[in-house]
Amino acid sequence: MSKHPTVSAKHSRPAVNRSWHLARTPDELDVAELEYALIRSFEGFGHWQMQCLSAVADFAASGPENALLHMIRMNDRPKSIRDLAHMGNRDDIPNIQYSLRKLIKGGLVRKSGSGRSGVVYEVTAYGREVTDAYADVRSDLLIEAVKRVPDLMTRLQDAAHTLELLTGIYDQAARIAATHRAAGTREQRMKPS
Repeated sequence: MSKHPTVSAKHSRPAVNRSWHLARTPDELDVAELEYALIRSFEGFGHWQMQCLSAVADFAASGPENALLHMIRMNDRPKSIRDLAHMGNRDDIPNIQYSLRKLIKGGLVRKSGSGRSGVVYEVTAYGREVTDAYADVRSDLLIEAVKRVPDLMTRLQDAAHTLELLTGIYDQAARIAATHRAAGTREQRMKPS
């Protein structure tokens, strides 16, 4: 008898082993696959943002820095760090401040106001030119590609609603997890009994 499975036996079992520590049940598998799709999408989105910005300006920015630039430009009104953190669902203020300094140094954003009246950020004339050119490249390359996929625009609307719902679920689960944080240092919690 051959040690190799027959063709029919080979096709009767899954081609990929999908069981792992975050996918012990079918429900866990569905959520885990979505989470890893989100991670890959986020990274792909970051790569796209970097390349699109590089196509229109001699400025290297990470995906989050690029997103920050476009959030500042949104609705053409100045934004505070608190506004930007809220809009991006972020709480890493030191990282936002670092990104803002980088955008200011690149001539894309300016800071105005004071501690008493409130500091706000807005795009410069150069920042406006860059974000407009970015929007043009985005339209020519990304939006045209999306429009060529049948029914994708409708599916994107559904996906956006689903992601907003999941954002709320993740935030609530994070708040609950924070209330159940184990006592002691990380080393004490991870130490085998």
